[in-house]
Amino acid sequence: MRVGLVGAGGVAQRHARVLTGFDDVALLGVTDVAPDAAEALAGAYGSRVFGSPDELLAAGPDAVYVCVPPFAHGPVEEAVIAAGVPMFVEKPVAVDLETAERIAALVQRRGLLTGVGHHWRYLHVVAEARRLLGDRPVRMVNGAWLDKVPPVAWWARRDRSGGPVVEQAAHVLDLVRLLAGEVAEVTAYGDGSPPTVAGADIDSVTAATLRFASGALGTLAAACVLTWKHRAGLEVLADGLALSLTEDGLTVRDADGERHLPADPDAARVAVDRAFVDAVRGVGDDVRVPYAEALRTQRLAVAVAESARTGRPVALPTGPAARVAVADAGAAAVDA
Repeated sequence: MRVGLVGAGGVAQRHARVLTGFDDVALLGVTDVAPDAAEALAGAYGSRVFGSPDELLAAGPDAVYVCVPPFAHGPVEEAVIAAGVPMFVEKPVAVDLETAERIAALVQRRGLLTGVGHHWRYLHVVAEARRLLGDRPVRMVNGAWLDKVPPVAWWARRDRSGGPVVEQAAHVLDLVRLLAGEVAEVTAYGDGSPPTVAGADIDSVTAATLRFASGALGTLAAACVLTWKHRAGLEVLADGLALSLTEDGLTVRDADGERHLPADPDAARVAVDRAFVDAVRGVGDDVRVPYAEALRTQRLAVAVAESARTGRPVALPTGPAARVAVADAGAAAVDA
C-alpha cells in the first residue's frame, strides 16, 4: 500500500515513522509548502518529494494523509476527495466549522473512506471506561487541557489555529462525547488576555459549562499559561463510580476502592494508523473516527470557542438535524 503525505511537520513525521514500520506500507512521497521540510522527511525514508498535492495525487497513492495546520485544511481535502483516494486527516479537521461541514458533505456524497487522528479512542483504558460505565447514566464530566503555548508561530493566532479549545482540547472533547453523549448547549468565557507571545490574540484561559442531551452536566477548562503540560484529561461521574482518564491511564474509584490502569499512548498512535491501513486494504473495519464523527467533535469545539468569544450560549444539533446540516452543505457544495 502506497501512502502519500501532505505536510512534513511534527505530526507528519510521527505518521511517517509509524507507517514505514508496517511491512505492508510504503511511503510514496511527501509534499509541503516548505520544500526543505519535505526534502528532509522524504529523504529520511528514501521517498520522493512532490511539488504540490495535485502532483502527489497524480502519482497514484492508495491513501493520503493530510497533516497540515488547522488554517490549511480545505483545498487539500477537496483535491483528495475529487481523486477518490482514501484520506486520513489530522485533528483538528479545520480552523472553523464551515470548512469542516463542507468537507464532510463532500466525503458523504463520494462515499469516501476516511479516518481522523483522534488516537485517544484507541487507548485500551477508554474501552475499559466504557465497560465500567455500562448502563449507568453519566451525571457529570469535567474535562481539562492545561498546557503551554506550542512553539509554532501560527498557534497563538485565532484565525490560524482556532484557539486552544479547537487545536488542543479537541482530544478531550472527543472523549467527552464518546463517554457522555452529545452536548446540547455550551456557555463559555475567555479571559480576553492573550499569552505573552508575539502576535497572539487567543484567550490564555477558557472556562465552559456543558449541558448534555441526556441531562448530564459538564465543564471544560483550557489554559496555555504554563511552561509545561500540566493536565489533559477528564473525570466522569456516574452513580457510585468515578473515573479519571488521561492519555497515560485510568483511575477508577467505586465501592471496591481505588485502582489505576496504566495506558500506552504510543500504542494508540500506532493503532490508529494500523486501523486505517487495514480498512484501506479491505482486511479490517476498526476506523473509530471517520470524518463525519470528527465533524461532531469539531462542532462542539467551535461552539465552545464561539460562546467564549461572544459571551452567549451556543446550541448544538444533537439528532437528525445534525445529519440534515451535512446533507444541505453537500448540496450547496455541489451546486457551487
